[in-house]
Amino acid sequence: MKIISSVDADFSEKFELLLGRGKMDIKSVEGVVGDILQEIKLDKNRALKKHIEKFDNWVVEKDCELQIDIEDMEKAYNSIDTKLKEALHLAYDRIFAFHQKQLPKSWLDFEDNGIILGQKVTPVDKAGLYIPGGKAAYPSSLLMNAIPAIVAGVKEIVVCTPAINGEVNELLLAALHLCKIKKAFKVGGASAIGALAYGSESIPKVDVITGPGNIYVATAKKMVFGDVNIDMIAGPSEIGIIADDNQDASYVAIDLLSQAEHDEMSSSILITTSKSLAKKVKEEVYKILEKLDRKEIARASIVNRGAIIVVRDIDEACSLMNELAPEHLELMVENPFDLLPKIRHAGAIFMGSFTPEAIGDYVAGPNHTLPTGGTAKFYSPLGVENFMKKTSIISMSRRGLDEIGEACALLAKTEGLDAHQKSVEMRRS
Repeated sequence: MKIISSVDADFSEKFELLLGRGKMDIKSVEGVVGDILQEIKLDKNRALKKHIEKFDNWVVEKDCELQIDIEDMEKAYNSIDTKLKEALHLAYDRIFAFHQKQLPKSWLDFEDNGIILGQKVTPVDKAGLYIPGGKAAYPSSLLMNAIPAIVAGVKEIVVCTPAINGEVNELLLAALHLCKIKKAFKVGGASAIGALAYGSESIPKVDVITGPGNIYVATAKKMVFGDVNIDMIAGPSEIGIIADDNQDASYVAIDLLSQAEHDEMSSSILITTSKSLAKKVKEEVYKILEKLDRKEIARASIVNRGAIIVVRDIDEACSLMNELAPEHLELMVENPFDLLPKIRHAGAIFMGSFTPEAIGDYVAGPNHTLPTGGTAKFYSPLGVENFMKKTSIISMSRRGLDEIGEACALLAKTEGLDAHQKSVEMRRS
């Protein structure tokens, strides 16, 4: 893990490399993904079964085997440990309550001249959720994607998740039951995205696809965008921490490692005003690293994509962090709310020394599906509005058309759209 300083002569070059941390070489897999999507379009279930045998190592003999049995979901839910079940329910309730506050409302505005303007907000009919299942199982991702769709009022939620050797994680099955999911399929990767976008004999075509995944999933989502809506193109997980010299180095270190253990491509970046804290954190990172179950993954991430930046002052720390626009940002400083006005770009902000990023992954309530790789500059976290759409409402009275129609007709005439102009003038004559 590198320690660099903002006063280094070559700092700009080093920081530029950090800004590129989230870039994925999508071009390298576009050909493969394009072929997979085309096969799904043409051969549907037949292609799905071929891909599952190739990538997930099991043979689907009948179409019905693609779907996860609802009874298996209920059985898994009933068999999990009581404490674990309580934890799932706590997470569900808190996530549900948070997302309920996001619900947009339809509205109508009545003007004195009889014009009525408004907006109708409605959920999409069908939502497709992709839940990863490669290096780890993520029941929390199911909750974070399903609950906003449930709150939005989506009629049909379709889940796809890879099932290596045909097996689905028990806790994921339990979470599917808790969310009352009726349609879930043992399909992963770009194949799943294609099936959700175009439909197959078993999997319904949906209106929006959400959920994280590897480079093949991300590329597939990018390629089907337009045929369906998507939430975002998510890259490797990441964390940024701003810390002052009053922090416990072990807290900072373990939080950096909490992202590093996700994936070798994850990035963990600390920006601090304290040289002594920087050295202590680096020492703690390597000390704690050896005790982790996923230490090889975390080590690769920390060594190749981790960094500690020492800066002149807290304003410079905020400025650099805004450039990074991290997925997760921890403000580990004495008065974190004083810094909040200075932070413009981050997926989620964790305030103070006792708010580890992990609390946001599971039970805090806000969504953990967040923009990565600097895209927090223009993307928002997954939320209820990803599963809703807005329709404009316009109603004109004769008096209202008389008042504003002349301006409309003039603008239409200026643009050379004769029928537009006449459609207004005929009603005003």
